[in-house]
Amino acid sequence: MATLHFICGKAGAGKTTLARALGRTLPALVFCEDEWIATLGFEVRTLDDFLAASARCRALIAPLATDVLRLGMSVVLDFAGNTLKGRAWVRSLFEAANADHLLHVIEASDAGCLANIRRRNDEKPAGVYFGHVSDEMFHAVTPYFAPPAPEEGFRTVVARGHGAASKSASSSASGRWKASDQVASSPRVSARPPKRRSRSRS
Repeated sequence: MATLHFICGKAGAGKTTLARALGRTLPALVFCEDEWIATLGFEVRTLDDFLAASARCRALIAPLATDVLRLGMSVVLDFAGNTLKGRAWVRSLFEAANADHLLHVIEASDAGCLANIRRRNDEKPAGVYFGHVSDEMFHAVTPYFAPPAPEEGFRTVVARGHGAASKSASSSASGRWKASDQVASSPRVSARPPKRRSRSRS
């Protein structure tokens, strides 16, 4: 059965790194929200800017992800796991597709996340960096972070550290997994938005 994987973790916890690794190892189609926001040309200067851009991207991603799941291919979202509302949205996708799900929860400290964000801002790694994230933006977003509660009923696995940390299963899943255990011969499959076309001048 196709599975919808989605990730809960603060900014800088390593959600996109984990999503890329899952896409290679499962394999699965990866939707990276920041990649869509950047490619479609949204300017994100404030939290309100991000929320507006995110809503428009999710409106595009939802039917695509659902159709892919219905076709029998697993999907990874590197977003939508951080709030009750976001997780309810994800549930609507996998239930509509009659697919399975797995929520990956990354445990990481604020200090570690900020260090990771600053390093990413400096190094700008391809496939992970899609724009500068300030300390102020981190502190503006973090109060909205709400880990999943047992009563929400999601199957979860817990990830520790930043990026490719070892994963230990919760009571709802078994086994151990490392994001660094990648299959080198498996290509990354990523769902990218169409390039924004410039308008011709008449």
